Amino acid sequence: MKRTSILLLASLLLTSFAIQAAAQETVKVGIILPVTGDKAKFGEIEKKSFEMALEEINAAGGINGKKLEFIFEDDTGRPDVARSAAEKLITKDKVVMLGGGYGSSETFAISGVAQQNRVPFLVATGSDDKITEQNWEYIFRLNPPVSEYPKALESFLTEVAKPKTAVILYENTNFGSSGSKEFEKTCEKLGIKVLMTEGYEHGGVDFKPILVKVKQANPDLVYMISYLMDASLLMRQSMELRVTPKLFVGGAAGFTLPEFLKNAGKASEGVFSATLWYQTLPYPGAKDYYDKFMKKYGSETEYHGAEGYASAYVIADALKRAKSMTAADVREALSKTDMMTVFGPVKFVSYDKKTNQNKLPTYLVQWIEGKLELVWPKEVASKPYLYPIDWEKIWK
Repeated sequence: MKRTSILLLASLLLTSFAIQAAAQETVKVGIILPVTGDKAKFGEIEKKSFEMALEEINAAGGINGKKLEFIFEDDTGRPDVARSAAEKLITKDKVVMLGGGYGSSETFAISGVAQQNRVPFLVATGSDDKITEQNWEYIFRLNPPVSEYPKALESFLTEVAKPKTAVILYENTNFGSSGSKEFEKTCEKLGIKVLMTEGYEHGGVDFKPILVKVKQANPDLVYMISYLMDASLLMRQSMELRVTPKLFVGGAAGFTLPEFLKNAGKASEGVFSATLWYQTLPYPGAKDYYDKFMKKYGSETEYHGAEGYASAYVIADALKRAKSMTAADVREALSKTDMMTVFGPVKFVSYDKKTNQNKLPTYLVQWIEGKLELVWPKEVASKPYLYPIDWEKIWK
């Protein structure tokens, strides 16, 4: 009897331990972002947003009772590092899917690894059009492609600014070169003559030789596709050289971060930028996310952060609906996503050459009195746009 009781007790203990172990089991997802290097400010705002969403998701029960775990990897803004990070997450950490992806070059590298290993990857930010033009069935993108960034700008140029000439400056990356080509097409469609397009290497400190050529061309519009430090320097040196087009417009990226204001100073005033999101848009939870981020981290957030936050909830939604944690079932659940997030509606569709692409409107913001304001379309504006602009009055 004693031996039977001991065996029974042991069996009960083992069962208890097994139940506890199962309860403690986590659902692992790999998130790849640049948390060091030149793109670290973008990665930082997205990582904080992923982490904030993760806390909320797990507090609400996680993935059908299991804890959701994000394993973060730093791609340092380099495609080779991004590729290695993806391989490590898939083969060593055994994640059920991948998320993140900031720079287009790094995102394309991650996508190749994910597709080859048939592991789902939800892109949060990487925007080169070709990422969703490869017929890759395991790659999904939350954000619009770079070709669609200027959609709101198009109507502003047509209805308000009506420029006749333009200059396009862009960083020599997948994001920059792709965006430049697409904006050239936009200009052609709108009857705007492109006087010059000029690429530059990331990380430069002297843009004056390029800007002297811009000043000589004297365009109505200067369109810039740049990351943070380049965006700031381009505007500061434009102010120094008194390059005075009718309007400066950024192609999102570095022109919307709070650090742009800090780095560019008064040279930021009046600058427009394409954007994908603003906290006052009528998306459920958008302003609440912004306020929670401000309270938690003591700093502002913008569209990059909203992409990270929304991505976390899309990941959680798909994993909750997946029949199992196999890659095929997770991919199937992602393909059927149809939900509202703080970033807007998410539903993956195919159009033009794209597959598994979310389709969203874009917006136009402007730095006015030291604050990034949503100015176009009019019906959702947080403040009226500033135009025409007296650069000498702003810069004196």
